[in-house]
Amino acid sequence: MSLTNYSTPLNPSASPGTWLGVMGGGQLGRMFAHAAQQMGFKVAVLEPALDCPASHAADQLHSADYTDAAALVKLAEQCVAVTTEFENVSAKSLAFLAERTFVAPSAACVSIAQDRMEEKRFFIECATTSGVFPASHKEITCAADVDAVPDDLLPGILKTVRMGYDGKGQVRVKTRAELHSAYAGMNGVACVLEKMLPLAYEISVLAARGADGKAVVYPIAENVHRDGILFATTVPGPHISKASAEKAQAATLAVIEQLGYVGVLCIEFFVLTDGSLVVNEMAPRPHNSGHYTIDACVTSQFAQQARAMARLPLGDVRQHSPAAMLNILGDIWFEGASDEAREPAWDQVLALPGANLHLYGKDTARRARKMGHITFVAATLEEAQANLHKACAILGIAP
Repeated sequence: MSLTNYSTPLNPSASPGTWLGVMGGGQLGRMFAHAAQQMGFKVAVLEPALDCPASHAADQLHSADYTDAAALVKLAEQCVAVTTEFENVSAKSLAFLAERTFVAPSAACVSIAQDRMEEKRFFIECATTSGVFPASHKEITCAADVDAVPDDLLPGILKTVRMGYDGKGQVRVKTRAELHSAYAGMNGVACVLEKMLPLAYEISVLAARGADGKAVVYPIAENVHRDGILFATTVPGPHISKASAEKAQAATLAVIEQLGYVGVLCIEFFVLTDGSLVVNEMAPRPHNSGHYTIDACVTSQFAQQARAMARLPLGDVRQHSPAAMLNILGDIWFEGASDEAREPAWDQVLALPGANLHLYGKDTARRARKMGHITFVAATLEEAQANLHKACAILGIAP
C-alpha cells in the first residue's frame, strides 16, 4: 500500500517570500519558523493558545482551534504549503487543507502515526522491504481481551492506542492481574499490550523525502530516556554497529518510500541485547532527538522540513561535528523539593566549549515540562559527552 499524495507532482516549488503554514504552536513550530525565515519564507501558525512558543517567532498567528473551518480556509488561502508540528492534530483538518493547498505530510500519513495499532499494522506490511518488525503485541479493547492475552506477552507495556507521549498513557505490567488493573485505569479506551524486550539501547533515524521522491537519511542518533522523556541524544550513536546502523537507515527509507511521504519523518528503533532491531514508533514531523542537527549538520531538520514543504531540493544531511544533546526540563528551575523557581546558571553552562543553548520561550517552568535543549559539539564525541556531563553537574541533573 502506498499513501502517495498524487497531487504532489502538480505543485511547483515555492519561492522565498511566500507563506508557509504550521498547524501547532509548540517549540517545534517555533524552531521551524526560525529556519524557514532564514530562507526568506514567512510563517503563519494556527494554534488555539495566544502565548505559545511559536507565537514569538511566527510572522502571523491565527488563534483558533485546529478544526475551525474558517481559520483553516484562511490559512490555506494564505500559504503555499502547510505542515504540522505534532502528530495529534486532526487528520480531517489536514485533509480539508489539502483540498485547498499543498500539505506535507499528508493526512493519510499522519493518521497512521496517530493510532498505535494502525502504525504496527503498517510496520508489519513494510517488513517485507524494511526487514524490521515491531514487538509482539495484542490490541485490548475490553476486559475479555485481557484474559485472552498469551502468557508470553507478559511482562509487557500497556499503551493507549491514541494520544499518549513522553511516557504518558502507558503502564508497565508484570502479571495478568496487573494488566487487568492497568487496563481498568485507562477508562475504557483502546489499548495495546507490547511484549517487554531485552533492550540494549534505543536509536532514532531521521529522514526526509521530497515531493520529487528523493529521500535522505541522517546519521544514527542514540537516545537515553528517563521516566519516558528523552534525556540525552548522542550522534553518531556510540554503540551501534555499522551493519545495524545501515539496516536501520535502510528500513527507514523503505518506510518513507512506502508511505509516499513528503517531509521530515523520525522512526525510533530498539536495539536488543542480541543486536537485532525492532521498530518502535514513528513521528511524522521533526523530532526531539533531531534537534542536534541545528548545530551539528549542514542542513537542520527544520530547514529540511521547509525545503520539502516548498518542493525545493533537499539539503545535505552531512554531520560536520560529533554532538551530544541534553534535554532541558522545568525541574532544573527548582532546587530540591522547593516550589520557588530560580533561573539556572546559564552563564556557567555557556562557558563550556561547544555549548549551544536553545530555550523555547515558554512562560512558566514546570517539572517534567520541556523547556529547551543544549547541544554540545566538539572535535570528538568523547569531548562532547564530557561537556554534557559537566553541564549536568552545573544544572543539578544526575548524569
